[in-house]
Amino acid sequence: FVVRIPDGMSPEQAAPLLCAGLTVYSPLKHFGLKQSGLRGGILGLGGVGHMGVKIAKAMGHHVTVISSSDKKREEAMEHLGADEYLVSSDVESMQKA
Repeated sequence: FVVRIPDGMSPEQAAPLLCAGLTVYSPLKHFGLKQSGLRGGILGLGGVGHMGVKIAKAMGHHVTVISSSDKKREEAMEHLGADEYLVSSDVESMQKA
């Protein structure tokens, strides 16, 4: 990919978008997930997971975050806009999903 970095955006701001952002965007585009309304899961909420939620939501998808603990639920739901949040050790919730 070749992208133009907007005027006023520092390299420190652009770097995560180019690294984690393209890591997430590339397969979404490659596998034809450009149509909105699809359902997807993001496993883990680290740097790539954060970008995954933001980009998938921007593409109009229903996003479920799956994490090993409940400690990032608020961040996923309130700040990143995830639609659902599952704790991977909660067998009942995982089976229902």
